[in-house]
Amino acid sequence: MNRLEKITPFLVMDVLRRAQSIPDAIHFEVGEPDISPSPKVMQALLNATNAGKVRYTEALGLFALREKIAAFYQKHYQVNISPERIILTVGTSGAFLITYALLLNAGEKLLLTDPAYPCYKNFAYILDTKPVFVAIDKSTNYQLTVEQLSSIQNIKAVQISSPSNPIGNIYSQTNLKALIEYCDNQGIHFISDEIYHGLVYDKLAHTALEFSDNAIVINGFSKYFCLPGLRLGWAILPEHLIRSAEIVMQNLYISAPTMSQYAALEAFDEEHLNSVRQTYQNRRDYLYNELSQLFTIDAKPEGAFYIWADISKYSQNSQAFAEELLDKIHIATTSGVDFGNNQTNKYIRFAYTREIAHLKEGVERLKSFLN
Repeated sequence: MNRLEKITPFLVMDVLRRAQSIPDAIHFEVGEPDISPSPKVMQALLNATNAGKVRYTEALGLFALREKIAAFYQKHYQVNISPERIILTVGTSGAFLITYALLLNAGEKLLLTDPAYPCYKNFAYILDTKPVFVAIDKSTNYQLTVEQLSSIQNIKAVQISSPSNPIGNIYSQTNLKALIEYCDNQGIHFISDEIYHGLVYDKLAHTALEFSDNAIVINGFSKYFCLPGLRLGWAILPEHLIRSAEIVMQNLYISAPTMSQYAALEAFDEEHLNSVRQTYQNRRDYLYNELSQLFTIDAKPEGAFYIWADISKYSQNSQAFAEELLDKIHIATTSGVDFGNNQTNKYIRFAYTREIAHLKEGVERLKSFLN
């Protein structure tokens, strides 16, 4: 099997396409924010358009935006990051591809958790590296542990996400620090996907940069900043990787979208962002309370906008169950099998990325159907 044959489809996109053809569909499937970005962002985008800012930026991105990101980390995490270490990418997808290309040669091992965001392993396959999977579950609150990590030999890099997709759990400060210290001591690269930082409800989310300058952090403007269509992400790298990253970026896409970068200069609107976070927390509270009456939920989501629901009292085939929900009651969800093989046939993911009235209609249909 060649590397492209290993790439699995992102099944939720097929569900979305089907659901969009159903006028009364209830959308729990895709993790795309429905809230508008700050009006300041939209004005900045308009200004950039009117000013004809359509030329390439430098490959690493607008320095002014990299400075704003650095200031964001200083304010929210009290870590001092040089803007020189920040690269602007075509979404976080671009950041992962660049990072993997920098760190991993063909055949080298990247450790991932199962379940996890499916594109991680597919990025690895595209680059002909070898993803290795560690099963996580409710016994560790869906967190990778040092004990699990140390049991696998010849790992070149480790990837975690916090808050995670599909669980919504947050790595504890103690565990995150222990994982990073282990990786530093063993010469293993540590990559932290922090795209859902900001969408955090009951506890603090710690950035990996608090514990090591060797850690690589990936984040972007799609989720918390409500700008998925701008396709703009960032990675924070150790200084010695920046020049290599620049060369890779020049060749892959020259630079991230210029007008997106100018728009993102105004994305750090704290008043608007606080409103976004509160809106998703209200939705989380509502949907978690309702779905807990219908399904077993291993971990109350602490961040992001997902609920990982155990459907095993109704079905042992999450894909068939999700298809049945869509066919019979027009509810679109994401089958757990999108996220790996570790008992994922027993789970489906709900996204609370629509207003509460929409969620309520879905809950009423579910109650009627399941009961």
